[in-house]
Amino acid sequence: MIRFILPLIIVLISLLTGCTGYASLLNYPFDPGGKSLNSPSSDLTPQIAGRYIVFTSDRLGRQNVYLFDTISQTLIDLPLLNQLDAISAHPDVSSDGRYIVFTASRQGRTGIFIYDRELRQSRNLTPNLQAQVQNPTISADGNIIAFESSVNGQWDILVYNRSGERLNIPTVPR
Repeated sequence: MIRFILPLIIVLISLLTGCTGYASLLNYPFDPGGKSLNSPSSDLTPQIAGRYIVFTSDRLGRQNVYLFDTISQTLIDLPLLNQLDAISAHPDVSSDGRYIVFTASRQGRTGIFIYDRELRQSRNLTPNLQAQVQNPTISADGNIIAFESSVNGQWDILVYNRSGERLNIPTVPR
């Protein structure tokens, strides 16, 4: 029994002590006008990939998606992403910052959207999915999106490519 418990204790200690080495305060200037990472507004669900931090915030009186560049220390303009008739949530960003996925609710219906910064276009990946969706995440290269869906009457994970095609992930190892 000790033979099994001791390695487990060592792993747990290394995990706990390893966490403290990665924690740091992002000490960017406070901007009362909301043009920096730190503002008086409610900033929710931050995700980091490469040099980018994506999050939602109520800075303009409604919940929008924001992208912050940690190198230039500025918010990046996202033309045509945030819409007046939509509430955005749970964004994630590819490591090069080109693609942002998020949920958006319009007229009581929530979908998973992908925004291409280069093309300045936002597209619903799930317009025909008759289910609730939430918590999207995108691969580092921006090609694969995973999210939670209630399509089977429970919360399952669905995987799509950037074109909006559902991918069949093998469940039996080869």
